[in-house]
Amino acid sequence: QVQLVESGGGVVQAGGSLRLSCAASGRAFSMYSMAWFCQAPGKEREFVAAITWGGGNTYYADSVKGRFTISRDNAKNTVYLEMNSLKPEDTAVYYCARHQTSLQVGLRPNEYTYWGQGTQVTVSS
Repeated sequence: QVQLVESGGGVVQAGGSLRLSCAASGRAFSMYSMAWFCQAPGKEREFVAAITWGGGNTYYADSVKGRFTISRDNAKNTVYLEMNSLKPEDTAVYYCARHQTSLQVGLRPNEYTYWGQGTQVTVSS
């Protein structure tokens, strides 16, 4: 059984920073790509960032490139999302997710099987 628990969301002013964490339980964390998605009210869930199983490759949505950084610590079964220069349009619930297949990576929500409960990020102008 895999469980993902996000933390670190909150309210921040535009230009500020937040660091999200996602702690994973279960086996073989280091064999799976992890990703962050976000969902704003009335919108579909969107890709934010992904990182391969060993951390050697990262992928970002164009809207967050240069501002967000995804990383992971396989010894701690944790993936992070460092969010800088936050904008009001970043306001959403952020979810971490584990890819459905070991040693593969993808950018679409339907490629991810396990999801956390989400953490709210609100950026005020």
